[in-house]
Amino acid sequence: MLLEISELSVFYGKIQALDKISLGVEEGEIACLIGANGAGKSTTLKTISGLRKVAHGSLRFKGEDITYVPGHQRVTMGICQAPEGRGIFPGMTVMDNLGMGAYTRKKREAEKIAADFDRVFALFPRLKERQKQIAGTMSGGEQQMLAIGRALMSSPDLLLLDEPSMGLAPKLVAQIFEIIQEINGQGTTVLLVEQNAIKALSVSQRAYVLETGRITRSAPAEDLLGDDSIRAAYLGG
Repeated sequence: MLLEISELSVFYGKIQALDKISLGVEEGEIACLIGANGAGKSTTLKTISGLRKVAHGSLRFKGEDITYVPGHQRVTMGICQAPEGRGIFPGMTVMDNLGMGAYTRKKREAEKIAADFDRVFALFPRLKERQKQIAGTMSGGEQQMLAIGRALMSSPDLLLLDEPSMGLAPKLVAQIFEIIQEINGQGTTVLLVEQNAIKALSVSQRAYVLETGRITRSAPAEDLLGDDSIRAAYLGG
């Protein structure tokens, strides 16, 4: 198991956001976490990234306990997130944003970093066209591509994606999910949080349902996609 979360609890002040959740992500798969707004999905990703403090439980990555490892060290270990709302640097160029993704990598990796720029530009040709453009002037879809591309520049083993389809037109949503599958096909494990449950389940191998801070279902994604109760709750009937 690449990522193992056991009995994880997280609070915002006195408000409990996650209540002893347990989940795992196998190396090489796409796993998704679905649930309603406020269920704790983004908190889960932030905690994996090291942005939220753990109150109880543990996280293991590649067999190593990372429960109290600082977030910046988790990036160097192979965990990186494209956050909800994209979180790009709006006053910087596309190229500079991508360069920030490789900030923690050593200079001796120059050839590998150059190869990762090529990889990102192959996945997102639009970014190659817009290298010198100020990121804040790009469309929402282009900014989402940039956020994912920047995360890939850290050369992650585990890519965390938080609502990558939010606010995008249907055509762009389809394109983003095709790219997620391509990224996974290139060897990057993906943990996906997504409101568009049918899309998320369609591209994933493993799925978890989060309700008010608790994991209520875990199963192969195709099983949940065909489950009547899941369809009624999250897939529109």
